[in-house]
Amino acid sequence: SQNFDYRSVSSVVISSVVPALTPTFLELSHRYIEVEPIVVTHRTKMGIRIEIDQPEQAGADRLVNAAAVTALYQCNAIVVDFGTATNFDIVSAEGAYCGGAIAPGIGLAHDALVARAAKLHKIDLLPPPNPIGRNTIHAMQSGIFWGYAALVEGMISRLKAAMRDAEMGDNIRVIATGGLAPMFRQHTNAIDQIDPDLTLEGLRVIYQINASA
Repeated sequence: SQNFDYRSVSSVVISSVVPALTPTFLELSHRYIEVEPIVVTHRTKMGIRIEIDQPEQAGADRLVNAAAVTALYQCNAIVVDFGTATNFDIVSAEGAYCGGAIAPGIGLAHDALVARAAKLHKIDLLPPPNPIGRNTIHAMQSGIFWGYAALVEGMISRLKAAMRDAEMGDNIRVIATGGLAPMFRQHTNAIDQIDPDLTLEGLRVIYQINASA
């Protein structure tokens, strides 16, 4: 908004997975907004239990997503967050963050392939006309896009099996967020729904919990 300025902001909550940039946002909040921000860590009150071996290693973004799922859905869930990395996070219906898996994002996979193979060049990350590529571009699109879709489907299948083994039941909702989530939703039945604002909703939930406290 053209009329937006720092005086319009009354509260700040920060989820950062780039430690070098966190002090910059703290200074912005202190100097220009003149408020003490809530910086999400494993110690922050967020309405969930963190049931992993080393809670301090859990990425703030993953915890924020878990807080959103617990507040909004109250179900056993697998959150698939398509970003620089693709995170798969398990949240129980009782509000426990149980861990998950981290895979390189599709953009990273594409860039690594192009960087290491001299004759391959950048392509659009789209499904090709046919999984059998009849030219280099379509072959790369097939391997990267459909290969990544298979990664997502395979991980979800294995994670659901592990959740059943942990006696979490069969009622598991797969919620996807992140930039490429809508496109993958169109090409796989493994994702139940898209929530593009899941992380922002989690930040709102965490702010409200801490503001009321």
